[in-house]
Amino acid sequence: MAQSLAGIKVIDFSRVLAGPLATMLFADLGAEVIKVERPGGDDTRAWGPPYDEHGTATYFLSVNRGKRSTVLDLRRDAGAEEALGLVSEADVLVENFRPGVMDRMGLGWDRVHELNPRLVYCSMTGFGAGAGATLPGYDLLVQAVGGLMSVTGEPDGHPQKVGVALVDVVAGLFAGVGILAALRHRDQTGEGQRVEVDLLSSLLAALVNQSAAYTAGGVVAERMGNAHPSISPYELYETADGEIVIAVGNDRQFAELCRLVGAPEWAGDERFGDNDARVNNRAELRRLLTTRLRERSGDEWIDDLNRAGVPAGRVNDIAAAFDLAERLGLEPIVAAPRPDGSTVSLPRNPITLSATPPVYPSAPPDLGSS
Repeated sequence: MAQSLAGIKVIDFSRVLAGPLATMLFADLGAEVIKVERPGGDDTRAWGPPYDEHGTATYFLSVNRGKRSTVLDLRRDAGAEEALGLVSEADVLVENFRPGVMDRMGLGWDRVHELNPRLVYCSMTGFGAGAGATLPGYDLLVQAVGGLMSVTGEPDGHPQKVGVALVDVVAGLFAGVGILAALRHRDQTGEGQRVEVDLLSSLLAALVNQSAAYTAGGVVAERMGNAHPSISPYELYETADGEIVIAVGNDRQFAELCRLVGAPEWAGDERFGDNDARVNNRAELRRLLTTRLRERSGDEWIDDLNRAGVPAGRVNDIAAAFDLAERLGLEPIVAAPRPDGSTVSLPRNPITLSATPPVYPSAPPDLGSS
């Protein structure tokens, strides 16, 4: 079966997370991806523990399946020339060096575009190629200066980073969309173009409602713990044997919640009659709900709430989250084959395509294995 991106050749000069994530998604969809690594390899090959049973860092495994690896020293003329040879026959180039580095190695946009006018050239930076060109693009730093940590954590606690390098993930996804748009344009016109994605802009876009609250409403959001700035009740609640999440998104769900906790009159109370009122009286509503929810176990509440169409659930660890996905038939784990016949288990690509589904032809490559 032909894949969506079969026939597309990607030369991946990127390292660590954002770029490799984007190119792995292309590999899943059938593109040929050649990962160009410096002597010693991608930094994440050494980012462990944990390691798999073959001694490979699971961080590296997470974003490099389906690729081939070639080792080139781009600081030397021979390495740069070999890289130009790869690029001359490619459809896509992805790089995340600091601005100017690819130019110094003879692989910058101007030279490569002249060599291969059909090439889509994607540059990923931390803070753009202008005044922020010299700033290091580390995910933690961008979470801090980009506002994400300011809205993450308890109101009276310290700012918190998200438990995964979310900015890199979001930037990788934006890069993938940009590359696909540029390929569509190339297919129509024959012209390649440059795609630029930076971590800071990606985060500001990914802050969605929190960003729009500022740009359109002049409201600077603050940390609210697990509460939502615009919806209530929509947070973590105590029960008789632990905490559960309840996520009420409309008045019907709230009325069902009130009925189940034995207080149907709350749905008509002027303090809670619509979402605006519930948000404005969040503390009182939380106090009343907690008193009722502590009377029964979390599992009992979850069963009843879900049957009534009120979203509710436990706070799972990652193992339990995968188990839930398995029980729901989502098949969250795929086996990517190694050359020796063994496999490595990895999270599947979440995209489902009816005619050209993702494929997993190979495990992340050993260094220089192409």
